[in-house]
Amino acid sequence: MDINMTLIGQTIAMIVFVWFCMKFIWPPILNAIEERQKQIEEGLAAADKGQESLVKAAAEADEIVAEARKQATSILDQAHSRANEIVADGKADGVKERERQLAAAKAEIEQEANRAREELRGQVSAIAIASAEKILNREIDGKAHDDILGKLAQEL
Repeated sequence: MDINMTLIGQTIAMIVFVWFCMKFIWPPILNAIEERQKQIEEGLAAADKGQESLVKAAAEADEIVAEARKQATSILDQAHSRANEIVADGKADGVKERERQLAAAKAEIEQEANRAREELRGQVSAIAIASAEKILNREIDGKAHDDILGKLAQEL
Protein backbone atom coordinates (compact mmCIF):
# COMPACT_ATOMS: atom_id res chain seq x y z
CA MET A 1 0.00 0.00 0.00
CA ASP A 2 1.34 3.29 -1.02
CA ILE A 3 0.94 6.44 0.92
CA ASN A 4 -0.31 9.04 -1.44
CA MET A 5 -1.85 12.46 -1.18
CA THR A 6 -5.37 11.14 -0.92
CA LEU A 7 -4.55 9.17 2.17
CA ILE A 8 -2.69 12.13 3.67
CA GLY A 9 -5.59 14.47 2.76
CA GLN A 10 -8.12 12.10 4.31
CA THR A 11 -5.95 11.80 7.42
CA ILE A 12 -5.68 15.60 7.69
CA ALA A 13 -9.45 15.94 7.10
CA MET A 14 -10.10 13.32 9.76
CA ILE A 15 -7.76 15.07 12.23
CA VAL A 16 -9.46 18.43 11.51
CA PHE A 17 -12.89 16.78 11.89
CA VAL A 18 -11.91 15.16 15.20
CA TRP A 19 -10.37 18.45 16.43
CA PHE A 20 -13.49 20.39 15.36
CA CYS A 21 -15.75 17.86 17.08
CA MET A 22 -13.66 17.91 20.26
CA LYS A 23 -13.51 21.71 20.28
CA PHE A 24 -17.06 22.68 19.32
CA ILE A 25 -19.39 19.66 19.38
CA TRP A 26 -18.13 17.41 22.19
CA PRO A 27 -18.17 20.02 25.08
CA PRO A 28 -21.85 20.99 24.63
CA ILE A 29 -22.81 17.30 24.43
CA LEU A 30 -20.80 16.53 27.60
CA ASN A 31 -22.37 19.58 29.32
CA ALA A 32 -25.84 18.38 28.30
CA ILE A 33 -25.06 14.86 29.57
CA GLU A 34 -23.67 16.21 32.86
CA GLU A 35 -26.65 18.53 33.23
CA ARG A 36 -29.04 15.64 32.61
CA GLN A 37 -27.14 13.52 35.17
CA LYS A 38 -27.45 16.35 37.72
CA GLN A 39 -31.17 16.66 37.01
CA ILE A 40 -31.60 12.91 37.43
CA GLU A 41 -29.61 12.97 40.70
CA GLU A 42 -31.66 15.94 41.94
CA GLY A 43 -34.85 14.14 40.95
CA LEU A 44 -33.77 11.00 42.80
CA ALA A 45 -32.77 13.08 45.82
CA ALA A 46 -36.14 14.87 45.70
CA ALA A 47 -37.89 11.50 45.42
CA ASP A 48 -35.96 10.24 48.47
CA LYS A 49 -36.85 13.42 50.37
CA GLY A 50 -40.44 13.03 49.25
CA GLN A 51 -40.46 9.44 50.45
CA GLU A 52 -38.99 10.51 53.81
CA SER A 53 -41.54 13.33 54.02
CA LEU A 54 -44.29 10.82 53.24
CA VAL A 55 -43.07 8.53 56.01
CA LYS A 56 -42.86 11.49 58.42
CA ALA A 57 -46.32 12.69 57.38
CA ALA A 58 -47.74 9.19 57.90
CA ALA A 59 -46.14 9.05 61.36
CA GLU A 60 -47.51 12.52 62.19
CA ALA A 61 -50.93 11.50 60.88
CA ASP A 62 -50.84 8.42 63.12
CA GLU A 63 -49.87 10.59 66.09
CA ILE A 64 -52.66 13.07 65.30
CA VAL A 65 -55.19 10.25 64.98
CA ALA A 66 -53.98 8.74 68.27
CA GLU A 67 -54.24 12.13 69.97
CA ALA A 68 -57.71 12.65 68.49
CA ARG A 69 -58.77 9.25 69.81
CA LYS A 70 -57.41 10.13 73.25
CA GLN A 71 -59.29 13.42 73.16
CA ALA A 72 -62.46 11.69 71.99
CA THR A 73 -62.10 9.16 74.79
CA SER A 74 -61.57 11.90 77.36
CA ILE A 75 -64.55 13.83 75.99
CA LEU A 76 -66.71 10.70 76.22
CA ASP A 77 -65.48 10.06 79.75
CA GLN A 78 -66.28 13.65 80.70
CA ALA A 79 -69.71 13.33 79.10
CA HIS A 80 -70.39 10.10 80.99
CA SER A 81 -69.23 11.59 84.27
CA ARG A 82 -71.33 14.72 83.64
CA ALA A 83 -74.33 12.53 82.81
CA ASN A 84 -73.76 10.58 86.01
CA GLU A 85 -73.51 13.86 87.92
CA ILE A 86 -76.75 15.07 86.35
CA VAL A 87 -78.46 11.78 87.23
CA ALA A 88 -77.11 11.98 90.78
CA ASP A 89 -78.23 15.61 91.05
CA GLY A 90 -81.65 14.59 89.72
CA LYS A 91 -81.86 11.79 92.24
CA ALA A 92 -80.78 14.12 95.04
CA ASP A 93 -83.33 16.71 93.92
CA GLY A 94 -85.97 13.97 93.74
CA VAL A 95 -85.09 12.80 97.24
CA LYS A 96 -85.22 16.38 98.52
CA GLU A 97 -88.55 16.96 96.80
CA ARG A 98 -89.91 13.68 98.19
CA GLU A 99 -88.74 14.61 101.69
CA ARG A 100 -90.27 18.07 101.31
CA GLN A 101 -93.58 16.60 100.14
CA LEU A 102 -93.42 13.98 102.88
CA ALA A 103 -92.81 16.67 105.48
CA ALA A 104 -95.66 18.74 104.03
CA ALA A 105 -97.96 15.68 104.11
CA LYS A 106 -96.92 14.90 107.69
CA ALA A 107 -97.56 18.52 108.67
CA GLU A 108 -100.95 18.38 106.96
CA ILE A 109 -101.76 15.09 108.70
CA GLU A 110 -100.65 16.62 112.01
CA GLN A 111 -102.88 19.63 111.37
CA GLU A 112 -105.83 17.38 110.47
CA ALA A 113 -105.21 15.29 113.62
CA ASN A 114 -105.03 18.44 115.76
CA ARG A 115 -108.18 19.78 114.15
CA ALA A 116 -109.91 16.43 114.71
CA ARG A 117 -108.72 16.43 118.34
CA GLU A 118 -110.00 19.96 118.84
CA GLU A 119 -113.27 19.04 117.23
CA LEU A 120 -113.43 15.89 119.37
CA ARG A 121 -112.62 17.93 122.50
CA GLY A 122 -115.42 20.30 121.59
CA GLN A 123 -117.80 17.42 121.11
CA VAL A 124 -116.61 15.71 124.31
CA SER A 125 -117.04 18.91 126.25
CA ALA A 126 -120.50 19.41 124.72
CA ILE A 127 -121.38 15.83 125.63
CA ALA A 128 -119.96 16.29 129.11
CA ILE A 129 -121.97 19.47 129.59
CA ALA A 130 -125.09 17.77 128.22
CA SER A 131 -124.48 14.77 130.49
CA ALA A 132 -123.97 17.04 133.48
CA GLU A 133 -127.20 18.83 132.65
CA LYS A 134 -129.02 15.53 132.40
CA ILE A 135 -127.48 14.32 135.63
CA LEU A 136 -128.43 17.49 137.39
CA ASN A 137 -131.93 17.37 135.97
CA ARG A 138 -132.48 13.80 137.19
CA GLU A 139 -132.19 12.70 140.68
CA ILE A 140 -128.98 11.10 141.64
CA ASP A 141 -129.54 7.45 141.33
CA GLY A 142 -126.83 4.77 140.87
CA LYS A 143 -128.66 3.06 138.11
CA ALA A 144 -129.34 6.31 136.28
CA HIS A 145 -125.76 7.31 136.79
CA ASP A 146 -124.51 4.05 135.21
CA ASP A 147 -127.03 4.45 132.41
CA ILE A 148 -125.78 7.99 131.60
CA LEU A 149 -122.13 6.87 131.68
CA GLY A 150 -122.94 3.98 129.31
CA LYS A 151 -124.63 6.37 126.86
CA LEU A 152 -121.65 8.70 127.15
CA ALA A 153 -119.24 5.86 126.40
CA GLN A 154 -121.30 4.86 123.35
CA GLU A 155 -121.24 8.42 122.02
CA LEU A 156 -117.46 8.58 122.38
